[in-house]
Amino acid sequence: MKLEHLLLGLIGEKPSTGYEIKRYLDTHGRFLRSNTTMSQVYRSLAGMVERGWVVFTVDDRPGAQDAKIYRVTPEGMTVLLDWLTGPYSPPSRFQDPEFGARLSFAGFMTREQLIGLIETELAAREDQVARFRLRDRTLQVAPDVEFDYEFAAAFNERLHVYGMAAIDRYMDMLRELRRDLLDGVIGSAQAASDRRAANPAPSDPVATGTPASGATR
Repeated sequence: MKLEHLLLGLIGEKPSTGYEIKRYLDTHGRFLRSNTTMSQVYRSLAGMVERGWVVFTVDDRPGAQDAKIYRVTPEGMTVLLDWLTGPYSPPSRFQDPEFGARLSFAGFMTREQLIGLIETELAAREDQVARFRLRDRTLQVAPDVEFDYEFAAAFNERLHVYGMAAIDRYMDMLRELRRDLLDGVIGSAQAASDRRAANPAPSDPVATGTPASGATR
């Protein structure tokens, strides 16, 4: 995943200045790409202007530095959609950000395209679990210094248990997303309301019959 893909998605959602993009990447966007510098943002924007993917207008700001507001061109939108809907090869680590980055721009995709993307990711993780969950996890070590083998083996086994739980929850999330897309639940306010009423959280006023802390009526 290239920084340009994220920038095209962000600008496609809302024309923005380089500063606004950087501020987003430092907050919500930090889960999609970490440690993005301002110079990287402006360098990428300049290259995208040269390629014809984005254009900008100058916003005159009296008393402050003028700002460039970037907008995606039709060619840039084609590049974005080609990435979002193009071939996806799941990486070995399910924590890698590209899959989540593609999902974050779901508004540019059809439900069928999203379902296909999710099924590709889910199939890869199910295959990964089938192939590697029961692998031989015996430590293959021969240190020349003092080494607590039993402790290391027990600690690694604990990490394996945590890893199993994490990927199992992740696959459950993918299955739920796929099911809700197929059932038309996502994007339906009535369906979301029905689900909330059927499964109220313990602290939900609907469940307890009392106002939430600090709430007024």
